[in-house]
Amino acid sequence: MKYVITGGAGFIGSNLAAEFVRAGHEVHVVDNLSTGQARFLTDIDCHLHRIDLCSPTTDLGDIVAGAAAVYHLAANADVRFGWQDRRRDLSQNVIATLNVADACTAAGVRELIFSSTGSVYGQAAVIPTPEDAPYPIQTSLYGAAKSAAEGFLAAYAEAGLLTVTVFRFVSVLGPRYTHGHVIDFIRQLRRDPMRLLVLGDGTQRKSYMHVDDCVAAVSTVRTGEPFSVVNLGTAEYCTVLDSIGWIVDELGLAPVLEFTGGDRGWVGDNPFIWLDTARVRSTGWRPRYTIEASVRHTVSWLMANPWVLDIVDSRSDAQADPGGGR
Repeated sequence: MKYVITGGAGFIGSNLAAEFVRAGHEVHVVDNLSTGQARFLTDIDCHLHRIDLCSPTTDLGDIVAGAAAVYHLAANADVRFGWQDRRRDLSQNVIATLNVADACTAAGVRELIFSSTGSVYGQAAVIPTPEDAPYPIQTSLYGAAKSAAEGFLAAYAEAGLLTVTVFRFVSVLGPRYTHGHVIDFIRQLRRDPMRLLVLGDGTQRKSYMHVDDCVAAVSTVRTGEPFSVVNLGTAEYCTVLDSIGWIVDELGLAPVLEFTGGDRGWVGDNPFIWLDTARVRSTGWRPRYTIEASVRHTVSWLMANPWVLDIVDSRSDAQADPGGGR
């Protein structure tokens, strides 16, 4: 079968591409390489199309034609700095999604899988948070944009134009990881192994999952409904301090921790994120990795691939970016 993955040179997308190629499928990756890495695709026999999905002149017709499904993973994934460029989430997470949906409908591709986020639940009133939780006040432009994109896709499905599966992820860890708290902390510790600045007070509670478990779900789990929302995560959570402990243990370090204080690291950093995953578990899917194993595996992979740290450093030198447990 033919599959198209937008954002396929990124973290989750490249892992998904590798899985489909291993299964013998034809894979087309669409990525503008602004954050994705062509190097992630070096050993994957896929077709890379360098395209800006936000452009009004973007034409995906020939690329998506004949695809069994389009996986729309391309997005701005940075929650913390959304207020520094208030149109970025609108452009990269809403307009790009609309352009992909239009390309699918024009080409007659019925199935669209969309990567959303647990951030759409804001500061959830129900923990663990189910898919039908009361709709919250949005706490970040990222969550607001993903929520808006979900709304557009729901309308397309209601009109009979697409069958849409929305996966709301917790933060994902593992090989090809390029963004988030583990890399932020390691970058700090490369600069100063004796000191680690932590945004907030370290008690923030977060849930994480391994990219292999994420890929196993998004590549197979379907509800059969025209529009469905499925939470993805593990049945556990950890504190930021827990994760720091695993990271420094893997690195063999014992830094002094310094805290900025408060129960969150930045505007939109929800202090407790834990999703109810009963729906996805009812399909038979189960995560294979614990959060601790996922964190440790990520540290090990990053230390074996320091070029990723170098790239992130070069992009972030002009921007203060201490870790905060996302």
